[in-house]
Amino acid sequence: MILTAMIILGVLVYIIGTVFYRGLPALTLDMVTKVPGGGFYLGKEGGVLNAIIGSLYIIFGALAISTVISVPLVMYINFYLPAKSLFASIIRFSLDILFGVPSIVYGAFGFALMIYLGIRASLLGGIITVAMLIMPLMMRSLDEVTRLLSRDLPDALLSLGATKYEMIKVILKQLIPGLITAILLAIGRGIGDAATVLFTAGYTDNIPDSLSSPAATLPLSIFFQLGSPVEEVQNRAYASAIILTVMILILSFSARYFSSKFSKHKI
Repeated sequence: MILTAMIILGVLVYIIGTVFYRGLPALTLDMVTKVPGGGFYLGKEGGVLNAIIGSLYIIFGALAISTVISVPLVMYINFYLPAKSLFASIIRFSLDILFGVPSIVYGAFGFALMIYLGIRASLLGGIITVAMLIMPLMMRSLDEVTRLLSRDLPDALLSLGATKYEMIKVILKQLIPGLITAILLAIGRGIGDAATVLFTAGYTDNIPDSLSSPAATLPLSIFFQLGSPVEEVQNRAYASAIILTVMILILSFSARYFSSKFSKHKI
């Protein structure tokens, strides 16, 4: 076990070390404050501000959609259906299957859905597709946390005369740390995925100003820069990877902070 842990840690350190070694010399203030200029992919001026903002737009939009759908579904299968409901088991099994579907399949499905609905590659298309990608993960994570909740709490609330709606409101307060953990896992999978947005969000050197505008993302920016024959542009790809890593760390630490803060108020 110690050997396995050391191998995993060594691989992690090697990956992060390589990214920072190649990316730090190319990481400048322009990288985070400017959009790509003319000839950016040939080693000239500009940055990846468009990709940073596009990634944030897509992940927060997808999180909003996923949370609105995931929370009611989890509450329904845990507190409105019987304890050993066949329907609830089918839903959980379906979510497990959807969680294992490769992200490129979600991208292809989202692309086909956009064609059917007449939506072009845009910020909206990226948000919807990433929401489909992270929704099974959010639902199953929150469902597992909900199933660990003591059954005495809902029984006690109902015995005091509370309606099921009032019971759900109290239970949700107890599940906030678990919900934050589910959101954290969803952010980790959604913000760093390139396959889902390759055909659905499009790509642009500008900052999207509406849901119908194409949007760049950091994973795609890294992909396009690594494909350049210019070494300076390739190093910028590693710099973009540093920015993406720092963004994930900031969101992760923020989620952990709020999770521990809300945990103090649990029953």
